[in-house]
Amino acid sequence: MTSMRSKILYIILALAFTCGGPRLSRAGAYQSDPSIDAFWTKFKSAVIKGDKETVASLVQFPIGMPYGLRSIKTKPELLKRYRQLFNVQANAAKCFADARPALDDTAKNQFTIGCKDAAGNETVVYHFLKTRGVWKLKGLDNINE
Repeated sequence: MTSMRSKILYIILALAFTCGGPRLSRAGAYQSDPSIDAFWTKFKSAVIKGDKETVASLVQFPIGMPYGLRSIKTKPELLKRYRQLFNVQANAAKCFADARPALDDTAKNQFTIGCKDAAGNETVVYHFLKTRGVWKLKGLDNINE
């Protein structure tokens, strides 16, 4: 009987690891998701190039901002406050060049990108959300504030 239980447990664990979809593994390694990879490549390229129009097409308004800063509610406001979103809390262009999406096992429709602040601490977090099958930037947070 114990042998049968062990086999069933082994099969369940094997299925969970092979069919679980994209996740942040226990070891912290990112497992690829084609929809995230395509979005992330386009988004980070636009930020690195300073292509505000493309970035604006890849966000969901309102964009949440860190404590004390009001949300960015419209495209014209994003264009005006672009620097505040990508250059004040952290140098997003530099950060995004090597950043990898971090997925949460409990929230399949979300991922984050962590960036270092001026002091070198990874406290700046960009939040991305998948709604209606499309990935968008949803917010910026500074975990120290």
